[in-house]
Amino acid sequence: MKQLSKFATWNNTRLSMQTHPTTRDLARLLLAYEAVATQTSEPMEATTLRVYEKLRQSLGEFVGVAGFQSLAFRALTQAKSEAPILWSVRVEPDGSIQGLGDVVPQPVEVEPQLGSANDQASEGGVALIARLLGLLRIFLGEALTLSLLRNAWPCEVFEDRNPVHGRKA
Repeated sequence: MKQLSKFATWNNTRLSMQTHPTTRDLARLLLAYEAVATQTSEPMEATTLRVYEKLRQSLGEFVGVAGFQSLAFRALTQAKSEAPILWSVRVEPDGSIQGLGDVVPQPVEVEPQLGSANDQASEGGVALIARLLGLLRIFLGEALTLSLLRNAWPCEVFEDRNPVHGRKA
């Protein structure tokens, strides 16, 4: 496996970019924060949509609508290879995402490693957000990406973790 950066690796057997585990951890952290912040029992798709919209609002001001739409489209395309549940999802020209609530989980027999429909939706959300964060880190750099994330989420999200290395500071 060839190292492209500390956040992405090239896997010759799958011929695709793979998300670094710390990027997936950061995606899970943001999704968990949003799930707890609303204190509702909304489906995972709603939590993923809230995280996505916060990213779109924060980053759209920096890279513009077309820039964010391009990054989001690429992230979704990459995430579909990890989470087939995302195949019905699309990125609109304004960067918004459609179809996330309309996803139809695959039968457990087809994707036994993902388990229940909720697990599939959860992994789909993690895959999408992690891919978007990974692209942001590649194109904008780590420091700017983390700065933009801190603008979208309160500092306490990052207090007990160092999102760069995925461990306590």
